[in-house]
Amino acid sequence: MSGIQVGLLIFGLLLVLLVVRVPIGIAMFVMGSAGYVYLTGGDVTPWLNSLKNLAYARLSNYDLVVIPLFLLMGQFATHGGLSRALFRCVSAFLGHYKGGVAMAAVGACAGFGAICGSSLATAATMGQVALPELRRFGYAGSLSTGALAAGGTLGIMIPPSVPLVIYAILTQESIGKLFMAAVLPGIIAMLGYMLVIKIIVTLKPHMGPAGERMAWGERFKALAQVAPVLLVFLVVIVGIYGGWANPTEAAAIGAAACGILAVVSGGMRLPGLIASALGTAQATAMIFLVLLGADQLNTALALSQMPTELAAWVKASSLSPMLVMVAILVIYILLGCVMDSLAMILLTIPIFYPMVMGLDYFGLGQTDKSIWFGILALMVVEIGLVHPPVGMNVYIINRLAKDVPLTETFKGVMPFLASDFLRIILLLFVPAISLVLVRNFGG
Repeated sequence: MSGIQVGLLIFGLLLVLLVVRVPIGIAMFVMGSAGYVYLTGGDVTPWLNSLKNLAYARLSNYDLVVIPLFLLMGQFATHGGLSRALFRCVSAFLGHYKGGVAMAAVGACAGFGAICGSSLATAATMGQVALPELRRFGYAGSLSTGALAAGGTLGIMIPPSVPLVIYAILTQESIGKLFMAAVLPGIIAMLGYMLVIKIIVTLKPHMGPAGERMAWGERFKALAQVAPVLLVFLVVIVGIYGGWANPTEAAAIGAAACGILAVVSGGMRLPGLIASALGTAQATAMIFLVLLGADQLNTALALSQMPTELAAWVKASSLSPMLVMVAILVIYILLGCVMDSLAMILLTIPIFYPMVMGLDYFGLGQTDKSIWFGILALMVVEIGLVHPPVGMNVYIINRLAKDVPLTETFKGVMPFLASDFLRIILLLFVPAISLVLVRNFGG
C-alpha cells in the first residue's frame, strides 16, 4: 500500500476505536504502534526500541511546562472566587440592559479565559456563577445555557490558550506571537456573541429581561476588584511578547499572582489549594497522555510518508489554495463530532500544516501564514465544543442547568454558531485581523 493508503487506514481504524469510546490518547497510541510495526516489516523490535525514547523526548521539552502552569493559574482563579468577581464587574455595567445579564456572562467568560486557557473549565466555572443570576431574572433556558456554552469557548480563544501552546510546539512557532494574534479574533468573538444576544432579546424581549441598575459607586468598586486580574493578563501577554519573560516564566508569574490574589481575596484556603493542585495534576496527566499517543501516531505517519505525499499531491493538483483551506476547515468541523479540541490539533496539524505552508495565500510570508492558519484552526476547533452531537460545553452547561432540556440548549447555541461561521469567513478572507497586532508591535 502507498503511504496515503496506510495513513487513511490508520485514521479509519482510529475513528472506529473512538466510536467504541476508547480514550483518545490510548486510541492514538494503539493505532500508531500498529502502524509502526506494520511499516517496519512486522518486527516489534524497532517499535520497542523507539518506546525507550518516546516519552523522554516529548516530556523533557521545556516549553511544555507552560501547560501545567497555565492550568494552575486557572485552578487558582476558579477556587479563589475570581470568577464571581469578573461576573459581578461585567454585570454591573451591562446587567440593566435587556439581555445584559447574559452579555455579562459572555464578557465574564472572556475575562476568565484570559487567566484560564481551558474552555471546559471556563464553561463549568462561569456556569456555576452565572446560571443562578440568569434564573433569578427570568431568562429563557435556551438563551441562558446557549450563551454560557458559547461563551465557554472563549476559554481557548482568548490567550493564554493550551491548544495554541500545543500548536506552537508542533510547528516551532512563537507562543508570544500566537497569543498576540489571538487577541483581536477573541475580542471579535466576544462582541459577536453579545450582538447575537442583543438580536435575540430585540426579537423576543421576554427571553432576556433587564436586570438591576447599579450605582456608579458600586460599578467602580466592582471594577477595582477585578483590576488585579486584568493586570495579571497584561503581565503574562505583554511579558511574553515584549521579551521581558519567556512563556514559562510568564506562566509561573501568572500562576503565582493568581494564587496570591485568590488567598488575599479570601476565596481560597487549604482545601481550595489542594483542589487546585489535584485538578492541575489530573488535567496535565490527561494532556500529556494524549501528547504521547499523538507522538506515536505521528511517528507512524512519518514512516508512511503520508503527510509529505499528501502535501506534494495537493501542490501538484492545481487545486485552488482557498478550496484546500475550506476543505481543511470542513474536516475540522466534522472531526469535532467525535474528538475534543486538543486531540484534533495534535492529530491534524502534522498533516495539514505542510499542505498549507506549501500553498500561496494572499502573498503571506511563511511566518504570517503559520500564525494565520493557527488562529483559523483554533477558531474552527472551538466550534466542536458547541455543535452537535458532541458539544462538550453544551453537556457541561446542561448538567448544571438540570431544568433545561438538552434539545433546548442545542437550540440555544445555534445563533451563536452562526456568529462563529461569520467570524471564520471574515478571518479566512481578511488575514490581517489576526496579524495586525503581531505586525505593529514588533517581535
